[in-house]
Amino acid sequence: MEAIRPVPRTLLRDRAYEAIRDAIVAGEIEPGAVVRDAELAERLGLSRAPVRDAFSRLVDDGLLESKPQSYTRVTPLVASDVRDAAAVVGALHELVTRVAVPRLGAADLTVMRAANERFAAAVSAGDVDAALRADDDLHDVLVRVSGNRAAAATVARYTPLIRRLERRRFGEGGSCRSAGLHERLIEACTAGDVDAAVLVTAEIWRGLEELAD
Repeated sequence: MEAIRPVPRTLLRDRAYEAIRDAIVAGEIEPGAVVRDAELAERLGLSRAPVRDAFSRLVDDGLLESKPQSYTRVTPLVASDVRDAAAVVGALHELVTRVAVPRLGAADLTVMRAANERFAAAVSAGDVDAALRADDDLHDVLVRVSGNRAAAATVARYTPLIRRLERRRFGEGGSCRSAGLHERLIEACTAGDVDAAVLVTAEIWRGLEELAD
């Protein structure tokens, strides 16, 4: 498991959470797989306490399910759960886009363009992980510039549910989202056209809701 590896002994709970979450999203720990705190603690080079804390957070996130004194396992991929998450995350992206567009500077737009270039290259190369990282980098600019910490926290919490399905769909030969949508978003942001940017954002996330179907 590439994502399960020893981590520095700083922010142990967060590092354990991120490592296990990323392994679930990447499919290295498959839906339905039982996870054990002792086993993962050994893989991560940690005590069991931060791993248990990570398990609790991942249950709240919908990536794990637990039955006390019985099991903790990775949740199955449920289309309705992904659709619900995409609807919430999409609405929040529309919100942050509306707030962020008037605040964007030249450096922010440069970051977005560079992220879209990486996205397009990754899609062409069939590198799903790199494409999703670049997609996150692009949209994170708008989240960051909006300054809405509640939206940022909610997006960070529910995006992994969506990414897990995206990664599987693309791995099965599905198509990745078009870099052209990102180009339209960046053009609207550059022009300061809030309404156009929000419309493109809605189109992007509507496509993710449809992916769940």
